[in-house]
Amino acid sequence: MRISRIDNRYHAIDGDVALDIEHASEGRFTANGFDVYERWDELRDWVHTIPADRYKPFDRASIGAPVPMPRQVFAIGLNYRDHAAEAGLDEPDAPLVFTKFPTCITGPTTPISLPSDNVDWEVELVAVIGKKADHVSEDRGWEHVAGLTVGQDISERAVQLAGPAPQFGLGKSFPGFGPIGPAVVSLDELPTIDDLAIGCSLDDEVLQKGRTSDLIFSIPQLIAHISAICPLLPGDIIFTGTPAGVGGARTPKRFLPRGATLVSHIEGIGELRNPLI
Repeated sequence: MRISRIDNRYHAIDGDVALDIEHASEGRFTANGFDVYERWDELRDWVHTIPADRYKPFDRASIGAPVPMPRQVFAIGLNYRDHAAEAGLDEPDAPLVFTKFPTCITGPTTPISLPSDNVDWEVELVAVIGKKADHVSEDRGWEHVAGLTVGQDISERAVQLAGPAPQFGLGKSFPGFGPIGPAVVSLDELPTIDDLAIGCSLDDEVLQKGRTSDLIFSIPQLIAHISAICPLLPGDIIFTGTPAGVGGARTPKRFLPRGATLVSHIEGIGELRNPLI
């Protein structure tokens, strides 16, 4: 199952056609809120009963963030082996967790306004919570995931690194600094959940290219770690880290230019295409 937000309403997606979930279910599922994530398994079973002729063509430009205003947004730093190596840092002994503020979340084709010449890219696999997780063990972690989507952890490096202590939350939460989408994809739709190709490019120039099997801490490990401290709620999202190739780790450093398009992709899920303005 693939769930997107089209014209600010939840839809099930099948290729180039979509199903308005609230209308087709006659109100059984709602168009907004976290209903679809709280009842993910029920929704998936229902979607599979709907005939193909109920799906209608849609405009891809109308797709927004599949979770438009999550209650909690977690992100993980230094969580790919090759990224730790390019940063010249040891692999962490425990997940390095920070937050992005929900107002930064935006859609898969929304333009990103660059506030400075110090804005970096970080393509990431994003996990969407489907069942409340409170002190969940690692071996039960996947049971609390509704699906996966593509994300970019856009970062204004000067703000992020200013002061005697880094300001990760502020530097990564400018408007538009959390594009996600184009859909939340259920785990059964993916070729594998542990080894997906991931990358991003600036127009046609490849910036990052990796595989999610290079994660230091897996999604179940992240859920176990975070849920031991605070509950994860349906619709919460976790940016799981980025592979090597970020601009701030290059010599000389390189940042995003206005006028180009940042393209981010993950195997089996889809791509983001965000113009930089």
